[in-house]
Amino acid sequence: MSKVLYIKANSKPEGTSKTFKVSDEFIAAYKQHNPNDEITVLNLYDEDIHFLTGGDIESVFGPKDESSTAHPILKYAYQFLEADKYVIAAPFWNLGLPSILKAYIDYICVTGITFKYTEAGPVGLCTGRKAVHIVSRGGHYMEGPATGFEMGDRYLRVLFGFLGIVEFSTIAIEGVDIVGADVDAIIARSIKQCHVLAEDF
Repeated sequence: MSKVLYIKANSKPEGTSKTFKVSDEFIAAYKQHNPNDEITVLNLYDEDIHFLTGGDIESVFGPKDESSTAHPILKYAYQFLEADKYVIAAPFWNLGLPSILKAYIDYICVTGITFKYTEAGPVGLCTGRKAVHIVSRGGHYMEGPATGFEMGDRYLRVLFGFLGIVEFSTIAIEGVDIVGADVDAIIARSIKQCHVLAEDF
């Protein structure tokens, strides 16, 4: 049995997010193929996540003990480490990620938990895992002249690789804000991708 951490980062009301419309379909399809797997939903806007303070930084880089798993910051890194698979659902905001997702990343990148320093440099401790990033974008950034502006999926892919997670897939719901776009058709194509990927995820 695998543990799946479903990370949701969108402040829109339930039922209005294009990203979640597709990511929820992915989770439903995944459950069909893996009915015994444990899925934990982590809606970041329901968590008490803030930007790291000086005291928080001391905890992140300081020593860890048995009580660390209950620490308000460190508990997220331990939860992340315990998962086998990750589904990240976040829209494309201002050429990158929602700020709350970046704040969460600062919570989970903890030396001694999700990575460590060695004589050869930093080494990720989350090897053997896989992730999928599901993202909606108003324009087209997968190919064409705007590819260089895409810094959200690129950042996540590099960051997860830093933690040792190299099996990283992306489902991009693109062009949804272009005038005249058939949004329903775009979402339908993305959902079809979800069903294909969910079979082997």
